[in-house]
Amino acid sequence: MALLLSTPPQRLLIIKPSAIGDVVHTLPMLNLLRQTWPQAQISWLVTPACANILQAHPQLDELITFDRKALARWWHHPPTAANLWRFCSALRRRKFDLVLDFQGLFRSAWFGWMSRAPVRIGFANAREGAPLFYTHRVDAGPIEQHAIDRYRRLLDFIGCPTQPINFCFPTDAADRQMISNLVGTDPYAVILPGSNWATKRWPVDRFAALVPVLLDRWGLKTVVAGSPAEYDLAQQVHGHINLCGQTNLRQLVALLEKASIVIANDSGPMHIAAALGRPLVALFGPTNPVRTGPYGRLDAVVRHSIVCSPCYRRTCSHQSCLTLLTIDPVVREISRQLNLANFPPLNSAAITNAPATTPLS
Repeated sequence: MALLLSTPPQRLLIIKPSAIGDVVHTLPMLNLLRQTWPQAQISWLVTPACANILQAHPQLDELITFDRKALARWWHHPPTAANLWRFCSALRRRKFDLVLDFQGLFRSAWFGWMSRAPVRIGFANAREGAPLFYTHRVDAGPIEQHAIDRYRRLLDFIGCPTQPINFCFPTDAADRQMISNLVGTDPYAVILPGSNWATKRWPVDRFAALVPVLLDRWGLKTVVAGSPAEYDLAQQVHGHINLCGQTNLRQLVALLEKASIVIANDSGPMHIAAALGRPLVALFGPTNPVRTGPYGRLDAVVRHSIVCSPCYRRTCSHQSCLTLLTIDPVVREISRQLNLANFPPLNSAAITNAPATTPLS
């Protein structure tokens, strides 16, 4: 049963601190909330690592950054505890009347509670005791559903429309000019070889084997992108341009929105590419694309099915779900995606001489 709000919310807080892909999945909820209550002041609590993708967002009134690492010592370090208390006091002073916790963890629910908002809504199956802090608990629905469809349940509960699903990014002309200066005007493919979990990473030599294929068959130079921590990994791809660590999130959006195709592991940037509607090949191993795949783009997923996948493990002794995935099905999906985008090959007979069937040990 939906909650009937007595009056439209005047001050609304979205709690979705991280990670990048999860923040991207929450953007359609922001759009729907803004369209439903255009006069409301909407704030978003987010970590510094993800804040840039929301900075100067036209549908947001305020970003509230929570530095989890900086405040992690609060329980044994008095100055940190004082900083945490000031942070919570600042939340209370904003006098939110509605809090939506899309994260569903102890700390996100606790921040909602500390805001003292009279209506605090989250999922009934949220983890770490989070539901104890909510005034209203929403059935999250089946486990095997996409995160966006789960988030829509919170909006449905408060009588907010759940369609359409649109992604609005705050990337501007300055971000696009910066990318143009870095990559030029020739068509390019973007390769994203990183991921927060090592078990989600397709072997880097397979990504490297795609570089000559993209150039020889489609005339696409390769841009490798990712975080600063992925720079050395990107160097092994031997792409034409390595932008790892050279773009912020808004600039990464500008890079991806002009890409002829994006080839990526299950990662935050992959979800950005999917949200932008770019031709995409998403490589999946230990996770289930039904739950965490590119929304509405499951046709772009390439995976090698084995009995233990999906396992959602961050460590694995064999990683067979990805090491057994050769470049052949990936190249076929690249070809299909580019054909759908009316980007024909230079030479339809071109083939790769890269090892396509030998898995890594």
